[in-house]
Amino acid sequence: MSKKNKGNNLKPRLTDAILQMFQEYPSQQFNYKQVAKKVGAEDSNARQLVNQILRELSISGQLTEMQAGKYKLKSTALFVQGKVDMISGGAAYVISEQTEDDIYIPQHKTNHAFHGDIVKVNVFSRKKTKKPEGEIIEIVSRNRTEFVGRVEISKSFAFVMPDSNKIHADFYVSLNNLNGAQHGDKVIVEMTDWPKDSKNPYGKVKTVLGKSGDNNVEMHTILFEYGFPLEFPAEVEQEAEKIPFEISQEEIKKRRDFRKVTTVTIDPVDAKDFDDAISVQKLENGNWEIGVHIADVSHYVHPNSQLEKEARKRATSVYLVDRVVPMLPERLSNGVCSLRPNEEKLCFSAVFEMDKNANIENQWFGRTIICSDRRFAYEEAQAIIETGKGDFKDEILLLNSLAKCLKKKRFEKGAIAFNKVEVRFKIDEKGFPIGVYIKEQKEANHLVEDFMLLANRSVAELVGKSKYKEQTRPFVYRIHDTPAPERLQEFGEFIVRFGYKLKLNTPKEISSSINKLMDDIKGKGEENLIETLAIRSMAKAIYTTENIGHYGLAFEYYTHFTSPIRRYPDVMVHRLLEDYLQNQPAANAESLEKACVHSTEMEIKAASAERESIKYKQVEYLMNRKGEIFDGVISGVTDWGLFVELTETKSEGLIRIAEIADDDYYTYSEKEYAIIGRETGRRFQLGDKVKVLLKKADLERKQLDFMLWYE
Repeated sequence: MSKKNKGNNLKPRLTDAILQMFQEYPSQQFNYKQVAKKVGAEDSNARQLVNQILRELSISGQLTEMQAGKYKLKSTALFVQGKVDMISGGAAYVISEQTEDDIYIPQHKTNHAFHGDIVKVNVFSRKKTKKPEGEIIEIVSRNRTEFVGRVEISKSFAFVMPDSNKIHADFYVSLNNLNGAQHGDKVIVEMTDWPKDSKNPYGKVKTVLGKSGDNNVEMHTILFEYGFPLEFPAEVEQEAEKIPFEISQEEIKKRRDFRKVTTVTIDPVDAKDFDDAISVQKLENGNWEIGVHIADVSHYVHPNSQLEKEARKRATSVYLVDRVVPMLPERLSNGVCSLRPNEEKLCFSAVFEMDKNANIENQWFGRTIICSDRRFAYEEAQAIIETGKGDFKDEILLLNSLAKCLKKKRFEKGAIAFNKVEVRFKIDEKGFPIGVYIKEQKEANHLVEDFMLLANRSVAELVGKSKYKEQTRPFVYRIHDTPAPERLQEFGEFIVRFGYKLKLNTPKEISSSINKLMDDIKGKGEENLIETLAIRSMAKAIYTTENIGHYGLAFEYYTHFTSPIRRYPDVMVHRLLEDYLQNQPAANAESLEKACVHSTEMEIKAASAERESIKYKQVEYLMNRKGEIFDGVISGVTDWGLFVELTETKSEGLIRIAEIADDDYYTYSEKEYAIIGRETGRRFQLGDKVKVLLKKADLERKQLDFMLWYE
């Protein structure tokens, strides 16, 4: 090739490299020598060519000559505001309503932002990918200034290492700001400053939680990390203590009386808050009157009270492995509002007249008083269903028969049945896991579920489409959107490798096809994996005032009415229903929507906290089993390794690609959910059964490391 041709080829390559370099540093100025060094133009001819290209780019308007010989990318930047979502390695995405795509922020351009912060971003695009990329130029507001971490103390200073993998900076703490913390303690550190030229933020220890590894300390850490307070404010507890257990005759006269009607509760064996009960009696016309009675929390928790403000803020109870952190103080959640047996309780009820096939003839909604005759654990009710013997056997068997009819109708309309595996632990007195088991869903669970679904649907229909159809009546709905076609398509392509098939032509066909799939995989090794991926292919259910129906349940209208002790949206629904039954003015839709958004966010945080506590106990349970061999299924594939879920405990751990010891080089195929050996063609694919050796159990990071085991 001639020198002329070489030069012709070099110039466009250098031009691309120079533009890309300026896009990497959009706010900085460079002279031609600095540019030449960054793009690797080492000899004098190449440097002169760089100088020429810079002048041409300045003339064409792509660069600006800020001063003699110093150039900067011409400002065509888009400035947007959004929320930071930190990812591994310290890079981030900024999620903004002003842009269609999330904006990628390289690690060196996050400029002291933390996960969840609201920031201002200077957005530009890489020339090759056209994906938005940017630099954080301003922190508008901090998501939080307090963090949980572990203290490490040296002779002259200390650091707090945050627990969260979303926080990629350790906090520098001077020795006089330790607040009594000892080396290795878990603490809450408050960020006090982050100088512009400092690698680390400065902080002071606000609270010492205790020693790392202590069960209470670790559970408190998880709660704090997700924004749930460890105790109720004194004024909230004081307000709760003033609420009497006694019910006045004046209040009883305002309500429909069910105290003489056979009523039972059916709950988990370890439940303490009973917020739903079911009554049953035969009517003279041969039909059955079934009452779904829900604790009347809104009678006790009034708008603008301290109890109300705290319940709204928490929005939900949180269920960790070994404890419940209630939305309401114990006096209410386990006492005044709990529908305990042989105690008169105030309720908000949905009462249905139905025939033996569960066809609804009439319905009534309103405030009631009840007295539960018997508290059943699920296991007790299940024993009656299976044997036909026991207390209130006629009522339990009738309710089960009606619930089956309700369930059948639901599935005929296109409801989807997921039976997600729930991991539970046997815990000793110190909180250490001594056993692990899978929670079973049997007929007794479905009995309660179907009557609660009936009440929720009927309340939503009453407001949404019947009596108030001609008026605007803002309401709190629980909605579930239809799944995105491309996600279903991907899921359908994945399950083919297991010999299964999805029909995706119509919503009804999709749901019936998924239900058949769930039946087909029951009891098989791939059951949990496929069910997990099926759930991921679905949209997430949320609270909102804008009703679009509930796809998964095949309901046109749906809400949450049946658990006001543990969910704030149910309290809102009770208040709205009472107002609309009394023909009161419509509620403020904007205020309701704001509360819906907050409730959805807190529900997601509560679910994440529960998962974190399970993950912690899974790792803790396996800590003393290092070196053992386990059966597992590949549950995730990435370019750095394989995630494997153990069959025995449902724990998930990582096999790093570098540790697959068979003398091959593996590459990641995103489309095939696999890593593939370049020389051997051997593949490890999502869903493959494998044997693994437990190499390491890191409790601090809640991580398990595996090695493939070849027999």
